Amino acid sequence: MSPPLGRVSCVADSLSAEQARRVLLAAQGFGRGTATAASPAGTRQLNLLFDRLRLLQLDSVNVFERSHYQPVFARLGHYDKAALDALTFRKPTPRSPGRYVEYWAHEAALIPLESWPLWRWKMDSLRQRDAQRYEWVRNNQPMLQWLREELANTGPVTAREIEHDANRRTGPWWGWSDVKQGLEMLFRWGDVVTAGRTRFERTYALTEHVVPAELREREVSRADAHRALVAESARALGVGTASDLADYFRLKGVDVRPAIDELVDAGELVPVIVRGWDQPAWLHREARIPRRIDHVALLSPFDPVVWDRKRAERMFGFHYRIEIYTPEPKRQFGYYSLPVLVDDALVGRIDLKTDRHAGVLRVQSAWHEAGLDALPGGTGALAERIVPTLREIARWQGMGEISVTGRGTLSPAIEAELQR
Repeated sequence: MSPPLGRVSCVADSLSAEQARRVLLAAQGFGRGTATAASPAGTRQLNLLFDRLRLLQLDSVNVFERSHYQPVFARLGHYDKAALDALTFRKPTPRSPGRYVEYWAHEAALIPLESWPLWRWKMDSLRQRDAQRYEWVRNNQPMLQWLREELANTGPVTAREIEHDANRRTGPWWGWSDVKQGLEMLFRWGDVVTAGRTRFERTYALTEHVVPAELREREVSRADAHRALVAESARALGVGTASDLADYFRLKGVDVRPAIDELVDAGELVPVIVRGWDQPAWLHREARIPRRIDHVALLSPFDPVVWDRKRAERMFGFHYRIEIYTPEPKRQFGYYSLPVLVDDALVGRIDLKTDRHAGVLRVQSAWHEAGLDALPGGTGALAERIVPTLREIARWQGMGEISVTGRGTLSPAIEAELQR
């Protein structure tokens, strides 16, 4: 566990780069101890973490694990993925709406249902823009209306089920690509929502069948919504530049700067200089500076700490690019390399694969950052910190064995530590 956290004074006018890193990590929920398989984190901890992060990015790649599960484990340690599924992917109803919903916040992401009114401005803006920009939208209004009617009549269904029904129709027929595109357009505009997922496949429903009327009908101006979202960004990051605060929810600078000014006037944000940064920054009034962070984690490529690659490089000196779409001969670190956080530093990257058929967690490569082998204890000391986390990851994934291929500057030390 970390030592007690120190509260930032509202009169603070500067931070060191190291302090800024610890502010970010504390705001993101690191350094508070992690659960084990013997005593896993429960629903209360999941909800508290969601309240802190405000979103979990979704992605279909599951060579190790799907992206929304990983940030939770990185912060809380061992938990039951079925418990997170029950919170986020169960089929909701207006009388029992659930606590979370999907929308294009940052990228496709899970967000608190209570945030729904804060995104109406974006839904309305996309509806107008798509009608002007895309000929497909203008040419397919009858199909879009048919989709709304199908969902009204049949209730929650998958895109494949609607496409199957379309094949049976004797009237107008739209192919799979049109049905899928139509549902995605309606999703962007807030006409339909995800009503659960099965094996990660979306089930679609009309918004009025899932989102309570009180949230659907609440009027929030674009300016007020941006002020609330920037406040959420600042609380989740602890400290950040204007571009950092904008990127968390993929907002535009023209909307963010007035929101920052209003939040400063309200005392929620405090202007601060971070030494070594070339842009002004703002500190959230609830931000804390731990004297140290005691934590080891492997981060998803879509974790808020690293999803903004420029911010990760500025804050951690960590140059990171995901290599999923890089041809194998040109990959430097591996198909799905995960940044390795040790305390308040990103010290390396590990390419993990969950081989579910063989029951093996495969360390396909492991690399440390330049210069770390010269530290006291070298790579052996680093592996000693990382291996317990790898063992807990294997237990979380239900894998009975960890295998190291030997590729990478850190792989020999990890293999040696696993054999101790």
